[in-house]
Amino acid sequence: MSDKKFRLVSNFTPTGDQPQAIQTLLKGLNNGLRHQTMLGATGTGKTFTMANLIAETQRPTLVLAHNKTLAAQLCAEFQQFFPDNAVCYFVSYYDYYQPEAYMPRTDTFIEKEATINEEIEKFRHAATVNLLTRKDVIIVSSVSCIYGLGDVETYRKLALKITKGKDYVRNDLLRKLVDIQYERTKTELSRGTFEVLGDVITIFSPNSDTAYQLEFWGDNLDKISEVDGFTGELIQEHEEVTIFPAKHQVTTKEQIDRATKEIEKDLEVRLQELGKQGKNLEAHRLRQRTTYDLEMLREMGHVNGIENYTRYLSGKAPGEPPTTLLDYFPKNLLCFVDESHISIPQIGGMFNGNLSRKQTLIEHGFRLPSSLDNRPLRFNEFEERIKQAIYVSATPGKYEYLHCDKNKLVEQIIRPTGLLDPSIEIRPTKHQIDDLLNEVKRITAKNQRVLITTVTKKSAEDLAEHLIESGVKAKYLHSEIETLERIEILTELRHGKIEVVVGINLLREGLDLPEVSLICILDADKQGFLRSRDALLQVIGRAARNSEGHVIMYANKKTDAMRDAISETNRRRTIQEAYNIKHNITPTTIKKEIVDISKDLAGGKPRNFDKLKKKDDIERMIHELNNQMDIAVKNLDFERAALLRDEIEELTKKAKK
Repeated sequence: MSDKKFRLVSNFTPTGDQPQAIQTLLKGLNNGLRHQTMLGATGTGKTFTMANLIAETQRPTLVLAHNKTLAAQLCAEFQQFFPDNAVCYFVSYYDYYQPEAYMPRTDTFIEKEATINEEIEKFRHAATVNLLTRKDVIIVSSVSCIYGLGDVETYRKLALKITKGKDYVRNDLLRKLVDIQYERTKTELSRGTFEVLGDVITIFSPNSDTAYQLEFWGDNLDKISEVDGFTGELIQEHEEVTIFPAKHQVTTKEQIDRATKEIEKDLEVRLQELGKQGKNLEAHRLRQRTTYDLEMLREMGHVNGIENYTRYLSGKAPGEPPTTLLDYFPKNLLCFVDESHISIPQIGGMFNGNLSRKQTLIEHGFRLPSSLDNRPLRFNEFEERIKQAIYVSATPGKYEYLHCDKNKLVEQIIRPTGLLDPSIEIRPTKHQIDDLLNEVKRITAKNQRVLITTVTKKSAEDLAEHLIESGVKAKYLHSEIETLERIEILTELRHGKIEVVVGINLLREGLDLPEVSLICILDADKQGFLRSRDALLQVIGRAARNSEGHVIMYANKKTDAMRDAISETNRRRTIQEAYNIKHNITPTTIKKEIVDISKDLAGGKPRNFDKLKKKDDIERMIHELNNQMDIAVKNLDFERAALLRDEIEELTKKAKK
């Protein structure tokens, strides 16, 4: 295992109240505190504080985020802070997922249907491989980390260590590759496959864009080369490599033999139970489905829905929690829960949703009772695996306050730029549209941008249309807008091609738009989630990137949520103003570069496609780039998505020639 150290790379040093936050949290970690909470206002550099703590503690780290987009943004930031270390992205690899389900009322069974994104699958494999081979690992993950993943010891044990200069019986080596779920191909080499051409075996690992070419002289392994998996270009040579299984749910013949015997025993017990209940149809259905699965397991070593038999394959007792990503971490795991006010309730809600669906399947003979053990972790099981956690949020929730005394919350309110939380005013709803239009024209005349938040999609669309008719460059933004179009809208807003964006919940989190100086909140006094204290604070935070940040709430009364949000904002603003006066700081708007899409964000040069000569190879590369573009689009990484789109267009022209 690599003993490489975390090395934080940054042109900045901790400023404002970052040093105090780092010192306090570090002291808490060293003293063994299990729970700590950092109340970090928007734009105060919370990620930089986390990065400093990782560098100080030198511990493998899990950063938990509540959605894929936020996880991707955090992952990109940590990759910049730790360019020499392993920063991995671990989220659900399904582009589309319909779990198997049964609806008794209409006697409708829905088969499991899923579309797996190959690019995300690569990231997931890279995460587990890095956790088992090195110590300098940061995993940025969604709630996917509490779902079953496959036994870690089996995954580790079945990895093949291949050494240059050793003798290998060719057929034995190929058989071992098949046993760990690699597929032999004669056409298209892709991740999780291998091909044999003469004395050369090429293995394309699922965790990388590179493949390993093993060149033999008889039975002797003469050379190990790492090559680009798509162009075949030589990257480097190795003395030794380790090939990890192509799937996380990998098994040995011994495990399958033991598991199938146990499944058969439990099947007979369950059939007798159904017979006593007079459920002959359910018993017939269960026997037929389970017998088919057993045959597939014995013949192929794998079956669609193998996750329903993980308890047998792993040797766990009934009711035991499944193996998850958390089990791949060493015991000194450090965990940050970002946007904890959303992430913590999300973790707690996963188990019950899965339980109800499974119970229906079991009751009607579609699955054995043991399928209940294929589940996410319960919340207490998650807690048991996280020995030390730091919760990070601008609006901590009940759980954080319960486990961290309010007076001991670590606050990070001062921004390195000296920016203040925005000023807030309340205006009546009478003639609000006319008033709003006047404000929009005043702000856009200064080449600044405006965000307007409504409570319904229809009102967002109608308001955007009215603004356009009034000569304002505006667009609406909500969940029915295609992802790529959303990205284009936000890019145009930053460039000034659009002056106003009208939206709903999408304006709360994940947007970093320093050009926005005004936020207008319509119907601020409505009751509900979108106008709760925490939701209002999150919206207000979107205007904290600009030195002229201001928020107008249109309302006829001041609700408790409004009162609390305004009070908290003013409290933070008072602290920030006092700090600026004491240190003679003038607030300055954040200068965030709008990245030139002709440059590769990874810092490298554009890919060289000259070595791709065959049409099949070009089409394979186009397929791969489409996968990568899809990920970038979904994660709002619009500069990279545009770069990949240009590469796809270039290759498409090449294919036609």
